[in-house]
Amino acid sequence: MDDTTNDWKLPWTGGCRCDRVRFRVTTPPLVTMACHCRGCQRMAASAFSLSLLLLSAGFEVTAGEPVIGGLHGPNRHFHCPHCKSWLFGRPHGIDHLVVLRPTMLDEHAWFVPFMETGTAEKLPWVTTPAVYSFPDLPPPEQYAPIMQDFAVRGARPS
Repeated sequence: MDDTTNDWKLPWTGGCRCDRVRFRVTTPPLVTMACHCRGCQRMAASAFSLSLLLLSAGFEVTAGEPVIGGLHGPNRHFHCPHCKSWLFGRPHGIDHLVVLRPTMLDEHAWFVPFMETGTAEKLPWVTTPAVYSFPDLPPPEQYAPIMQDFAVRGARPS
């Protein structure tokens, strides 16, 4: 185990509300996020959704079989077939990434969004402690510097 893994206290486990779908995370997140777009507001039934951007190689479903819900097109949202919890997403054309709902982790109190997106649609009373903020999604060339900054300054499990 290298220092990065120790720093993140990996592996992590998590699951849906009814615990029929379980998963394991073995690589650190690339960045933590809050999305304020109307689609995420509706999916999360809240003011925003929270996400951990992970490498697919560090994420595995260990029990149960998630089903596609929410978005059924090229971007897919995966849910528990029983309790309907929104667990994770797989963005279209980026098969090496998973977008995990951090509140599905067994231990998630450490989570703090480092980047927020969709702020053009955010509710006027909402604030987050995010370091970076974008009215939509950031341009592709901005992800690498943000992820490098997150690797140094992002919140960690205590």
